[in-house]
Amino acid sequence: MFDPAVIVPYLPTLAEGAGITFAVSILAILLGIPCGLALCFLRQSRRRGTATAAAVYISFFRGTPLLVQLLVFFYIPPAYGIELPAYLTAVAVLTMNTTAFQAEIFRGGLQAIPRGQVEAARMLGFTHGQVRRRVLVPQMLRVTLPALTNEAIDILKSSSLVSVIAVSELLRRGRQVAAATYHPLEAYAATALMYLLLVSLIAYAGRRAGRRLSLSR
Repeated sequence: MFDPAVIVPYLPTLAEGAGITFAVSILAILLGIPCGLALCFLRQSRRRGTATAAAVYISFFRGTPLLVQLLVFFYIPPAYGIELPAYLTAVAVLTMNTTAFQAEIFRGGLQAIPRGQVEAARMLGFTHGQVRRRVLVPQMLRVTLPALTNEAIDILKSSSLVSVIAVSELLRRGRQVAAATYHPLEAYAATALMYLLLVSLIAYAGRRAGRRLSLSR
């Protein structure tokens, strides 16, 4: 019989796991934005070696499972005497993963900007860096915001995989509660509701940011 009451004493534990999940995910997304922008411009570089290296990076992180990436970067450093905390490894791998996806999102946004704007900025005396900072990047962020919001949601849901490297996030806490109460249905239902709440917060933030950017145009 479904009995939600058995989960009530464990809600603080689940809430703490949800906080870790949210922190890991948001930190990865925020770090991934500047990294994704940089990788996008490297991918567009006229230097073949630079563009190729960026393309290889993107292909690797988009073409391999996140679970494999987590395990590789969790077990390889200790083999060379480098001990990294599981939390730091989780943030680093999620950041590297989302950087590749965000780079492609930004590349699509860059291609949507009329080339004439760049030429006009150059005629006004803008340097290469100023064109990127003042003309391209603001428009890229505005155009790609819906896709970036979806990427943030994907990263948050994918962060459940970091439990395999002993990060005590929401799903791991849910498993612990299920084992302690012998009520897996109730434990995982509560876990799912907390994931839904976190996703709703990100979606709401994305909509608010979209409205503010629209008003600032």
